[in-house]
Amino acid sequence: MFQGLINSAKTAVSSLVIKYVARASVAVPFVIALGFALAAIAAMLVDRFGHIAGYWLMAGGLAASGAVAAILVSAREQKEEVADQKAEATDTSNVATQVATQAPLAVLGGLLTLPGGATTAFKVAQLLGRNYPLVLLMALIGVLF
Repeated sequence: MFQGLINSAKTAVSSLVIKYVARASVAVPFVIALGFALAAIAAMLVDRFGHIAGYWLMAGGLAASGAVAAILVSAREQKEEVADQKAEATDTSNVATQVATQAPLAVLGGLLTLPGGATTAFKVAQLLGRNYPLVLLMALIGVLF
C-alpha cells in the first residue's frame, strides 16, 4: 500500500547521504593538510622559542582563533535570528489580514447555508444596524489591534 512512498523516501534519503559524503570526501584532504600545517607551526615555534614557550604560543594562537570563530558564528546566528523574527512578523500580519478579510464572509456563508439561515442573517443585520455606532467602534478597535 505504501510501497511507492517508502521507495521514494529511500531514494531521497540515499541521494542526500551520497551528496554529503561527496562533500565530506572533498574536505578530507584539506583537514589533513591543516593538521600538517599545525604540526609544522608547532615545530617551528618549538625550534624558535623552546618547548614550553612554543607550545604555550601554539595553545594561545589556537584559543584566539577559536574565540574569533565563536564571535563570528554568534554574530551570524544573531543576524539570522533577526531575519527570522522579521519574516515571522510579516507572515503573522499577512495571516491576520487574510483572516480579517475572509472570516466575515465565511461566517456569513455558513450562516446562509443553515436551515432558516437567511432569516437569522436578516435579524443579525437588523441588530447590527440598530447598534451601528457600537459596531463601528468595535471595528475600529479591531483594526488597531
